[in-house]
Amino acid sequence: MAVTLTAAFGLALAGCSSSSGSSGSAGAGSADSVDAALQQGGTITYWTWTPQAEQQVAAFEKAYPKVKVNLVNAGTGNTHYTKLQNAIKAGSGAPDVAQVEYFALPQFALPGSLVDLNQYGLSSMEKDYTPSTWNAVHVANGLFGLPQDSGPMALFYNKAVFDQYGITVPKTWDEYLAAARKLHNADPSKYITSDNGDPGFATSMIWQAGGRPFSTDGKTVTINLQDQGTKKWTGVWNQLLKEKLLSQIPGWSDDWYRALGNGTIASLVTGAWMPGVLEQSVKDAAGKWAVAPMPTYDGQPVTAENGGSTQSVLKQSANPALAAGFVRWLNHDESSIKIFLDSGGFPATTADLQAASFKDSAPAYFSGQKINEVLTAAAGTVAKGWSYLPYELYANSVFADTVGKSYLNGTDIDAGLRDWQKALMDYGNQQGFTVKAG
Repeated sequence: MAVTLTAAFGLALAGCSSSSGSSGSAGAGSADSVDAALQQGGTITYWTWTPQAEQQVAAFEKAYPKVKVNLVNAGTGNTHYTKLQNAIKAGSGAPDVAQVEYFALPQFALPGSLVDLNQYGLSSMEKDYTPSTWNAVHVANGLFGLPQDSGPMALFYNKAVFDQYGITVPKTWDEYLAAARKLHNADPSKYITSDNGDPGFATSMIWQAGGRPFSTDGKTVTINLQDQGTKKWTGVWNQLLKEKLLSQIPGWSDDWYRALGNGTIASLVTGAWMPGVLEQSVKDAAGKWAVAPMPTYDGQPVTAENGGSTQSVLKQSANPALAAGFVRWLNHDESSIKIFLDSGGFPATTADLQAASFKDSAPAYFSGQKINEVLTAAAGTVAKGWSYLPYELYANSVFADTVGKSYLNGTDIDAGLRDWQKALMDYGNQQGFTVKAG
């Protein structure tokens, strides 16, 4: 995987220059030019994997009958990004609009492969989104999408298991560690959670702990995976790992879903999009799960984002104003957002987060708990100042070869993070960045 992704995502600075001078490069624009393009019509291509996309496209075409949207599912995750990067490098074949997760956005924005949407008046919508997601769609001074969703983290726990073993819902990570010991000692087949080494989870946990290991200033990248916040997280997680208190069942596998259903895995610390996953894929545990705030180090509310994405306009687009109009409609129009929420999405829009109808939702799966009260509160306590690497896709691809070995061998995560940092510094320097240790 690492070799494949190195080829696909390499040349982070120079490899995308072929598209920046294409005939589709966006010139000066405005909100008026977007409105005019929508009225004039045309055809655009949209790459996405989201399940609600077909319904959203149909609603958009009904609202703007002169516009045709060619909807393409180019794959998910690395498959999607590899195809997108290959089209960018080739200078042709990229869509007008592509789904891009927040963590991957810098890798496409910094080389100049995406259209800055500031020129189309989208910056005026800042007040409509949560601060953390608004920050997530910015790279340097550019705006490269509107937030589609958010993933403020919370503690999802199997209340039936917790009650059976007399475990109090932990408010701090020390209490979480104690709960992990109590549960596993009472029943060695059960674990407080599972983690066999996931880069997205690790970076979110570092984020919540106050770590800020990555910063980018132009072509200069600073990496410090041994900062105080990172060590705060590893201080807890190393104990869970070394005491064999973490299930090693791979996430998103059939065994993982079964373990969530039968109580083998008793909790998850993850994004606010998780309720829909549990309801759809762990149906036999209906009535057993509940939601609580994410544990913290001092008991004061603070969380991080885990997951979330936007849609970006590609520089190759022959009609960037029309593409920008589609992006604006997707993530700002009430009819589109309703489709997204009805399919289980968690909003990034402040109005929807604050709506009584959303907060008061009491799903039967969670025994009528008003879970969105917890999740919307989490959205307001996301720690500020986080940024990803400009080659985060590559970074994630080599996580298993470095930090993953710590999980595999039950050894110090800090050592694995040092190995990861060295690999990331070497790679960044090879790609034309100046990378230094923080």
